[in-house]
Amino acid sequence: MLNEERAWIDISVTLKTGMVHWPGDPPFLIEMTLDMERGDKANLSAISMGSHSGTHMDAPLHFIQTGKGLDEMPFDATIGAARVIEIFDHESIKPEELVAHSICSGERILFKTGNSERCWKTDSFIEDFIYISTGAAHFLAEKAVRTVGIDYLSVGGYGKNGKEVHRVLLEAGIWIIEGLDLSEVKGGIYELICLPLKILNSDGAPARAVLGKKREPFYESNL
Repeated sequence: MLNEERAWIDISVTLKTGMVHWPGDPPFLIEMTLDMERGDKANLSAISMGSHSGTHMDAPLHFIQTGKGLDEMPFDATIGAARVIEIFDHESIKPEELVAHSICSGERILFKTGNSERCWKTDSFIEDFIYISTGAAHFLAEKAVRTVGIDYLSVGGYGKNGKEVHRVLLEAGIWIIEGLDLSEVKGGIYELICLPLKILNSDGAPARAVLGKKREPFYESNL
């Protein structure tokens, strides 16, 4: 939880063997190759995973063949003021709910939905997670937000509008963070730090994301 001093909330999920992953993607697996309990001189692990495991970011290259990889992402895409918006729709994020929030150009927006409380409590994949509707994706693109984050494994729905939502956001130059856990966060303005691993020409990469002490109400100068 936040305190009155310097406070940070880890909004990343913990990577572990057997954790939930997108159907068809490689699962996360960590194995000890050297183990001091077996008499080895050090502990050393081998990790196998898909590039979109746990808390991660999507690069334009994920759905745009000529798009940039995450190794080309500007740091200010995911470092700076970010607004957490709580979503109360139980199906999807719709433009009708977003209108009231007066979203500005250049904002970093993280959506807290019912996913944070429900979906991360199991290692089984939840098919009916709350996602960004196609209409909301176009709304965010028109607003020219800088970054969008969501609290499950995809901004688009499972077997629904996933490819379209990704393309709308990525073609608009919006950077995508997926797999956030916002269960300990209330709506408001925070300091965001989220950096994906620097992998050459990466379509996606795991990331560590944290939110710092809440800021004053959002103004353009906070970008």
